[in-house]
Amino acid sequence: MRFPLLVVGLLVLVLTEATSAQTGNVSRYTLPNGLRLLVREDSSAGVVAVSLQSRAGSRFETPETAGITNFLQRTTVRGTAHFTGTRLADAAERLGGNIDASGDIDFAEISARALARNWEALLGLVAEVALTPTLPAAEVDRERRLILSQIQTRGDNPFPLAFDTLLTDLYGPHPYALPNLGHRAVVERLTREELLAHYHALYRADRLVLAVSGRVEHDRVRRAAERLFAKLPGGGTPSTDPAVAPVPSAQRRVMERAAQQAQVLVGYLGPGVGDADYAAVKVMSALLGGGMSGRFFTELRDVQGLAYSLGVMNPARIGPAPIVAYLGTVRASAAAAEAGVIQQLERIRTEGATDDEVARARAYQLGVLAMDRRTNARHAWYLAFYEQAGVGWDFPDRYARALAAVTAADVTAVARRYLVRPTSVILLPRE
Repeated sequence: MRFPLLVVGLLVLVLTEATSAQTGNVSRYTLPNGLRLLVREDSSAGVVAVSLQSRAGSRFETPETAGITNFLQRTTVRGTAHFTGTRLADAAERLGGNIDASGDIDFAEISARALARNWEALLGLVAEVALTPTLPAAEVDRERRLILSQIQTRGDNPFPLAFDTLLTDLYGPHPYALPNLGHRAVVERLTREELLAHYHALYRADRLVLAVSGRVEHDRVRRAAERLFAKLPGGGTPSTDPAVAPVPSAQRRVMERAAQQAQVLVGYLGPGVGDADYAAVKVMSALLGGGMSGRFFTELRDVQGLAYSLGVMNPARIGPAPIVAYLGTVRASAAAAEAGVIQQLERIRTEGATDDEVARARAYQLGVLAMDRRTNARHAWYLAFYEQAGVGWDFPDRYARALAAVTAADVTAVARRYLVRPTSVILLPRE
């Protein structure tokens, strides 16, 4: 299977207004105020997508501020200098698209999409949200109620509850242990003034990356971005990585809740996106829990009949990423299911992987990557995320080449390196 690479050459252009670099159909600029701009030209679809991302999120929060980024982002689209929240949504729809904002773990984003012929007006709406949010008091209170409801729902849902509990035990004092939605007590007390102060800290040119993908011309987008985002301030205190290291508890926690299924989760700390082991761990995760040919599915579901749902989660993180094996089953089978999960994890550590298994897992991960980048919206997100993460906008193409080079020996090595001293959470239905 062959996957097209964006990187086909390097051309450096020296401009009086901004520095830039063009690689394949992606152009990278640093605007005069320090804002990084990435433009991907794609004439195959008559749409355009925009992703404006800040180096922010729960990774840079504390127990006292947990949830402030998500709270802020959701409120930015509820009113600006020239639009109410309703009028802003209507304006985006009249361009043939939408606009939204959210805060995640490693980033905060304003995202938008529209028909390609309306790209400049869409970029203007993104600039409006980024530069002039008013955070109306009534909308702050409205978003507060919605977030508190989501926190309640997540705490009442067995699998998210078990997963959040596992992250708490897996990361300890590290901010990756904090829930992205935030702590209830924090969300309840955050004021509009605190949200505004957080906005001024996040929305600085040196902390932001703007990515545009679709039927556009890179030089026209550059000129428009320079004009629209010229008033974006620069400087300020740079964002720094968390000062504390994760401390896994390496313990087994058992919980009982009102639930239909038992949940078995076993977690470890793995590498972040910039680590040399990143691709090999991704292949290992797919070998164990990716698709119907993974070891978990064939052994624990097909052979032993222990699971309703199962797999391995290994999300992309700038810092140490969780490797989480999970399985849902009936209460009566929980002990056997837990033993089966541990057995499979130990098996890959002791016996290693075969060439055939690794070939399937490589193809599986390459397929996931290719399928996830089918739309301009996802291309814009990829460009902005990996640029602000510090590994470069072209990381996905380098990652694809790294995946294709992973061997059985590599998978065995990372299994022995990372799958040690498990931290586990077992959630049992209350009898």
